Amino acid sequence: MWKTVKKLDGVILFVLLLLMIISILAIYSGTRFDPKLANHHVKTIYFYVVGFIAVIGIGLFNYKLYVKYAFLLYGIGIVFLILANVLGSTLNNANGWLKITESISFQPAELFKMILVLFLAHLIVKRKRGELGFWRDVVPIGLWTFIPFALVMAQNDLGNALGYVVILVAVLWIGNMKLKHALIGLAIVSAFFIGFIKSYTFYHDEVFTFLEKIKREHWAERIDPWLVPEKATAKAMWHTKNAGLAIGSGGITGKGFLEGTSVQSGRVPYTYSDSIFVVVAEEFGFVGASLLILLYFILIHRMVLIALECKERAGPIIIVGIIGMLLYQVFENVGAFLGLMPLTGITLPFISYGGTSLLINMACIGLVMSIKLYGDEDEDEWFPEEQSPSLVQRIRSLLKKEKENSTV
Repeated sequence: MWKTVKKLDGVILFVLLLLMIISILAIYSGTRFDPKLANHHVKTIYFYVVGFIAVIGIGLFNYKLYVKYAFLLYGIGIVFLILANVLGSTLNNANGWLKITESISFQPAELFKMILVLFLAHLIVKRKRGELGFWRDVVPIGLWTFIPFALVMAQNDLGNALGYVVILVAVLWIGNMKLKHALIGLAIVSAFFIGFIKSYTFYHDEVFTFLEKIKREHWAERIDPWLVPEKATAKAMWHTKNAGLAIGSGGITGKGFLEGTSVQSGRVPYTYSDSIFVVVAEEFGFVGASLLILLYFILIHRMVLIALECKERAGPIIIVGIIGMLLYQVFENVGAFLGLMPLTGITLPFISYGGTSLLINMACIGLVMSIKLYGDEDEDEWFPEEQSPSLVQRIRSLLKKEKENSTV
C-alpha cells in the first residue's frame, strides 16, 4: 500500500497544501471580528484533513469501478437533489441544503458535480465506434444532464446549475463530438447570449417586474451591476463596488496580512466564502492574487499531463470534466469582482469556506490520482465494447509520430 501511495502525484499534493495555507489565512482574516464566524478557519483545517484522506482513499481504488457503477451513483444523486427540493433549508437564497444535525449540513448540488462527471464518462465510454451522433448520443446525454440542472434551478442555485452545463460541454468536447455539431452549438449559445444581453438591457424594467413576481429579484441585483450599472440599486452595487475598490487598493504587494481596510471593516460581505478572493487581493496585492492563479494553473497542468498519459478513454474524459468544473468556478468567482461576470454565489475552489464544496473538490482530485495510478491498465475488462481512439489518444499518437520523425 505504501508503494502505491508514493506513486501519487507529489506536485498536486504540494499545490493542495499551499492552497490550504492560503485558505486558512484568508478565512481567518475575513472572519476574526465576527463572533459567529470566528472558528471557521479551524473548521477549514478539519475539512482539509478529511479532504486529504479522501484524496488518498479515493485514489487507491481503481476509478473504472466508479465509472462502472456511475448509473447507480446518478440515481442516488437525483434522490438527494429531490430531497433537497422538498426538505432542504435555505442559505444565501439557495434552498438546497440538507441538514444532518443542527450544526452539520451538506449541499447535494455540489456532490452531484462529481457524480455527473462520472456518469457522463460512463455514457460516452459505452458508446460504439466513431464520433458522437447528434440524435443518438448528444441529445440523450444532454437530457440526462438537464434533469439535475432543472432540479438545482428549482433550488434557486444558478451557479451550480450552470456548472453542470460547463461539465457537459467539456465532456462532449473530449468525448469525440463532431466539429459541425460543436460549431452549431457554439453559434446557438452565442446567439442566445447576445439576445439575452440585448433583451435584458432593453426590457430591463419589465424583466425586473417579472422577477419580483416569481420572487427572484435577487437575480436582477446580481446581473444589474454587470450589465446595466446605471440602473442598479445602491444595494445591488454595494458588493461589487466595494470589492472592486478593495482589490484596486491592494496595489502590487498588498496592504499586509490582517491590514486590509475594506475587509477588516466589513465593507465587503461574505469575505470567508464568495468574496474571499478580495481578501487575497487587498492584503497580498497583485503578487498574491497572481500566485493564487498560478497555483490553479499548475494544478490543471498536472491534470492535463495525467490525462495525456492515460491509455484508455474514461480517464481523460473524467479529468477534462473536472478541469472544466474548476475553471468555471475560478473564472466565475474572480471574474465577478473584476466586472467580467455577474455574481452567482460560486465559491473559489479550495480557498472559500465550505465543507461540502471543499470535500467534493478534494474527492475529484482523488479521482485524478486514481487515473494516474490505474490509467495504464487495459479497459477491456471494464468496458468490453470496441472503442474508437479518444481525442487525447489521437493527440498522444501524433506527438509520438512527431518525436519518431524528428529522431530519424
